[in-house]
Amino acid sequence: MSLEQKVAQLFVTYVHGQAPDEVHPDNLRDFGVGTPAEVVAEYQPGGVVYFDNPTRDNIDTPEQIARLSNGLQRASRVPLTVATDQEMGLVTRIGAPATQFPGNMALGAGRRAQDAERAAAITARELRAMGVNQDFAPDADVNSNPDNPVIGVRSYSGDPALAAELTAAQVRGYQQRYLSPHGVSATAKHFPGHGDTAEDSHSTLPRVDRTVEEWRAIDAPPFEAAIGAGVDSIMTAHIRLPRIDPSGEPATLSKPAIDLLRHDLGYDGVVITDSLGMAGVRQLHPDAEIPVLALKAGVDQLLMPVDLGLAIDSVVAAVRGGELTERRIDQSALRVLRMKFLRGVLSDPLVDESRVAGSVGTPQHLAAAQAITDRTVTVVRNEALPLKTTSALVTGWDDGTTRTLAGLLGGTALPTGSTPSEPRIAQAVRAAASADLVVVLTNALSGEPAQQALLTRLLAVGKPVVAVAVGNPYDVAHTAAPNWLACYSHRPGSMAAVAKVITGEVRPSGRLPVDVPGPTPYPIGHGVTW
Repeated sequence: MSLEQKVAQLFVTYVHGQAPDEVHPDNLRDFGVGTPAEVVAEYQPGGVVYFDNPTRDNIDTPEQIARLSNGLQRASRVPLTVATDQEMGLVTRIGAPATQFPGNMALGAGRRAQDAERAAAITARELRAMGVNQDFAPDADVNSNPDNPVIGVRSYSGDPALAAELTAAQVRGYQQRYLSPHGVSATAKHFPGHGDTAEDSHSTLPRVDRTVEEWRAIDAPPFEAAIGAGVDSIMTAHIRLPRIDPSGEPATLSKPAIDLLRHDLGYDGVVITDSLGMAGVRQLHPDAEIPVLALKAGVDQLLMPVDLGLAIDSVVAAVRGGELTERRIDQSALRVLRMKFLRGVLSDPLVDESRVAGSVGTPQHLAAAQAITDRTVTVVRNEALPLKTTSALVTGWDDGTTRTLAGLLGGTALPTGSTPSEPRIAQAVRAAASADLVVVLTNALSGEPAQQALLTRLLAVGKPVVAVAVGNPYDVAHTAAPNWLACYSHRPGSMAAVAKVITGEVRPSGRLPVDVPGPTPYPIGHGVTW
């Protein structure tokens, strides 16, 4: 391989569009060519990553994803890593009919490593059927800060040991054995640990004041467990750790931070950056310098540079100018190629498009997902459950979620949103008067006085009220509802599990995977059953 080819192998880029040969104007703007396949043919990157947002919309149906994957592979001289963020729960790029799971914190509440491994294995099998061979999951962060705005339920737990156990289980589930046609490369993230931040690295450069000793005790165990399970890749965080690297560089560009991974934890696999378009990595340096600095720090794969051509040219120029050695490029290129080889990507990059429908969202997968989800609901406080209902009112956060649960309970939905207005609260109070059960869905209630007011007013009606935290479980400490559930997810499967717990079809077995501070605190491990 030429120097340019080896350098290109280190980059993972986005593309615009859902069909390999369909011209998309944003490809012309960002890459100078029209179609996703032309982007791959022109730049020959090591990988691509799929998104489902309006600006980078690659995802429609499983069959379409498989066609896109095959088209991009045919355009590449070296088979691609095809990646996405299918963490499940809050971060899910590919929705139904692909099998859906409730996410990491729900699995942490279930506390069953076999469930975590099974969920990852099902996800991997379906991804691979669609031509996706790398999952940017699991999230290995220990959520030690309740105010964390970007991790939260993406983390398994605030307990390093529990997070480590489930991280290792999911790595095993995602990857299967070497050369398995049903496994994908797992990516533990966000090293050295994003769980103690109070800011979002998408929009700023967060600071984490861990010492090395604190890091070893709190943040390192899940990554160490992932390495022990043979994880293919580990993603860096755009966070600064002044007590580990006083330079102020984000961990992605920090040799002391990457040395913790390479030397302290003995990791010799692929290290990939988080997106190089995020504000957390762009505050201190121009875009042309960032890939070079990341490679000098010890990173291998460079994810989503703002300008792919500029990024590749900058690394090539750094080698030709002596700032980087070609041996250093070889080291990272070999790690990337080795990962592709071990997952069977080099030998068999294409998928059978005719078999996708029979592999994704199968009845067996869907049944397994619901059984796993049923074991995750945590009853934090209980005075009235279980109970039967014929005229339930489901109100509170999110239109779709309230309607889903109301349908499952045979009741009425009255969504009020994240910041209920006074007229909407009054309407809910009036509706509650004719209900035999009121279910209030909350999300980030501690920071939303209007949600708290809705719950307080409904409690005063005198009907049985069940509050359900559909996001972070920290909501349960902030309003004295007599019946509080935490389900960690607003996905339909979680609503089905909540309905089963409320009506007594399922006995609750979930336990809090984090400490819940607040006016009425609850310790990790707390959970009520009957």
